[in-house]
Amino acid sequence: MTRPSEVTRERIMKAAERLFAERGYEATSIRAIVARAHVNQAAINYHFDGKEGLYRAVLQAAFQGLTEQQVAHAGVASAMSREEALVAFIRRQLRPLLARDEASRHIRIFNWESVHPTPVFRKLISEEAAPFMSVATDLVHRFLPAADHRTLVIAALWLLGQCSIFLRNRERLADPPLSLSFDESEVDWVAAMVSRWAIAGLGSMA
Repeated sequence: MTRPSEVTRERIMKAAERLFAERGYEATSIRAIVARAHVNQAAINYHFDGKEGLYRAVLQAAFQGLTEQQVAHAGVASAMSREEALVAFIRRQLRPLLARDEASRHIRIFNWESVHPTPVFRKLISEEAAPFMSVATDLVHRFLPAADHRTLVIAALWLLGQCSIFLRNRERLADPPLSLSFDESEVDWVAAMVSRWAIAGLGSMA
């Protein structure tokens, strides 16, 4: 049975996630979160020790939501050919294009961070991004076995950038003049195209 305190915590998280996605961290007030969650400020202080702690919890959930599948599939990917593993990696990176609601909010929160980065976000990434980055660097290492660590990190960031441009700009890409619609078949097509280019690019660097 779910305890009342857990229900309250989850309600606060959902309300904060929506507001942070809509307004960003700085423009979201505790008063607005309290009103949206139908709780008092004491509940936020009790569960999260204030706005910063709440934002970290939301960021942590968002980051895990967008990366946990990659980390979970690392073992499976190691049994694939490097080309198959890269295609699967890119497809998972692009799957949030099909998502609505929660995943969309996660992307919007990270979009705010790209414009107005916060110390909370930088600290979270420094502490929790290592497993995900290891997946990406291990993957490019299979194409660049002789590369040093710096080169692998740059190559991994380049690979991630080929996907993140679609995720960050999904809503704008749907508008004229581009008018791109990301349904299942379209996302598969984009993933296949990006995969071919990435395989060609990484292969040429070896």
